[in-house]
Amino acid sequence: MQQSRLLVVLAILFVSIGVVIFSLSRAGEAAARPGYPPTRQRYWFESAPLSGKGPWVVRAYFQNREQVNHVAERFEPWEVNLQEGYLVLEVDEQEYQWLTDLGFKVEIEDALTAELNFPIFALPGQTSGIPGFSCYRTVEELLASAQQIANQFPNLATLIDIGDSWDKTEFGADAGYNLIVLRLTNIQTPGPKPKLIVLSTIHAREYAPTELNARFGEYLVANYGTDPDVTWLLDDTEIHLILLANPDGRKRAETNQFWRKNVNNNYCADTDNRGADLNRNFEFSWDCCGGSSDNPCDETYHGFDRASEPETQAIQNYVRSIVPDERNDSLTSSAPDDTSGVFIDLHSYGSLVLWPWGFSNSLAPNHAELQTLGRKLSYFNNYFPRQAISLYPTDGTSDDFAYGELGLAAYAFELGTDFFQDCSIFENTILPDNLSALIYAARITRTPYQTPSGPDSLSLAISPTILLKGEITGISATIDDTRFVGSERTQNIAEAVYFIDVPPWITSTVPISGSLTALDGNFDENVEGVSGIIDSTHLIPRRHSVFVRGQDTSGSWGPLSAVFLTIIDQQSYLPLLMK
Repeated sequence: MQQSRLLVVLAILFVSIGVVIFSLSRAGEAAARPGYPPTRQRYWFESAPLSGKGPWVVRAYFQNREQVNHVAERFEPWEVNLQEGYLVLEVDEQEYQWLTDLGFKVEIEDALTAELNFPIFALPGQTSGIPGFSCYRTVEELLASAQQIANQFPNLATLIDIGDSWDKTEFGADAGYNLIVLRLTNIQTPGPKPKLIVLSTIHAREYAPTELNARFGEYLVANYGTDPDVTWLLDDTEIHLILLANPDGRKRAETNQFWRKNVNNNYCADTDNRGADLNRNFEFSWDCCGGSSDNPCDETYHGFDRASEPETQAIQNYVRSIVPDERNDSLTSSAPDDTSGVFIDLHSYGSLVLWPWGFSNSLAPNHAELQTLGRKLSYFNNYFPRQAISLYPTDGTSDDFAYGELGLAAYAFELGTDFFQDCSIFENTILPDNLSALIYAARITRTPYQTPSGPDSLSLAISPTILLKGEITGISATIDDTRFVGSERTQNIAEAVYFIDVPPWITSTVPISGSLTALDGNFDENVEGVSGIIDSTHLIPRRHSVFVRGQDTSGSWGPLSAVFLTIIDQQSYLPLLMK
């Protein structure tokens, strides 16, 4: 009896040590900056399979890409480390044996296995958010926040119901959710306007994407009218945030389940493996190329037919309803260079920016332009830019649909270094870096195949910013053609100009505009300081937006940056003097 008690005590002690090690490893985890694979400070060691049937998280070492592709038909790897030649996978006992039979060297990742199997409880005093992760709102909290935005900012925000989740379709309103789009734009400025579409939580276990998407929307409405760039973006762009693409699955993931698929009980019924992988269920390239599974119990099961799932149908139909089809169905046909619109599907994890194709090693017809924008977006979030199939094949995905069917510049962001990402890393790294990337995406949405090649306008300043009508003020900026990750070709700056109130794509009105000159006297470098003078003689008393953009020697114009300039008349000025 004493011996049995001793064994129990030792077992409890072992588990406690494992939990402590796991907790310390989460606290010390650092996001990859820059590049891929993610930098980890997790504790792990080689061991034999534990007793029982799993599940475990393992490193599976491969000898060739064919092995990777074969595994990716059945699993969604947590990580793909091409440099060291291993995958990180969640497996049960049968799957562990399947990997070893295929010739993989398999090792247990103990810290990740602890993350998979140990329950996570609410933090002391936590009254909102996902238990153990106070920075991530629950499904109900996210929907309530979106409704609050629409109520508080009726001129900027609209909630759109685009369809129902599987549970709601099958069992009614009390069992599932509406799929909601939060559309952000100034409804008082006329269109048509280019569309930025940001999708999140198509895979339920990925906590950070939905919160990032929601925070992006909150940032925009909170800064409209005070931030000049946010103001013109919402005046001249429509931003469509599909916050919860898989709300049924997300609700299960909030209970510390590593749930990935939707909850369709017709597939692998009454198990935790049921459902379809919504990001293998889109019509374009569905089940075409070995990038998904025919087995309903596998992580990458693509559904019984193309777009068979109600969530996929809702997303496809909505995207088709708001953007025109700009690309011929032939795989070799390019979208026109002046195509507008950007589509971003937010995922975790991997610290990657990915673009089509995911199902083919062939380059997409607009590959050069997709690559340029991908390398530009990576500048902001410090992620590794690459074509999606460079990891492993995927078919029936959202970004291949958005580009392949409609011609949108389409991307997947793999955020951070964990599915249940530590809140400190989310708040301090993932959120600020990817907010910058999403804001840039909004800035170039009008011409995403052209504008990213041009230089950025930075550090825009006007001094003074308040003038009596008839006075002059100085304007300065830095025009920079170098801000890419990767070996993107850059050019010298050729020109810089400003426009007042009217952006250059509005041709019905001739704006007040002027040229800026290089501070060193010559445009002969790929980064130039520029300056100029604005005469307020012809400006009416009110606040004005001043836009600046630069052009490089290839002829590419970069995106706009804006600053506010306020003109007052003598009558308005006198009360200020008397204060």
